[in-house]
Amino acid sequence: MASASGMTSVIKVTKKGQATIPKRFRRKFGIEDRVVFTETVQGLLVRPAPKPADDYGSLRGLFGTKTAKELLAQARAQDKAREARLMKRPRK
Repeated sequence: MASASGMTSVIKVTKKGQATIPKRFRRKFGIEDRVVFTETVQGLLVRPAPKPADDYGSLRGLFGTKTAKELLAQARAQDKAREARLMKRPRK
């Protein structure tokens, strides 16, 4: 089957709601292990899920170019410094 925008396939859905995405679509669109389903006015849109390594999603602008390990190390250093300051306070 062909549509105005490309190939169309009819895929069987199991009783458990599982469907197999044809290999040609997985290769063409880079689908590996997860997909995102989006409801549109035309029906259901299936897209490859973004990988955390590729993008921080909506938080990308907040973190800049730091990796998750760098951010965690920075947060831990800040916590350690705060704890050291609190331990130096005189007790009442």
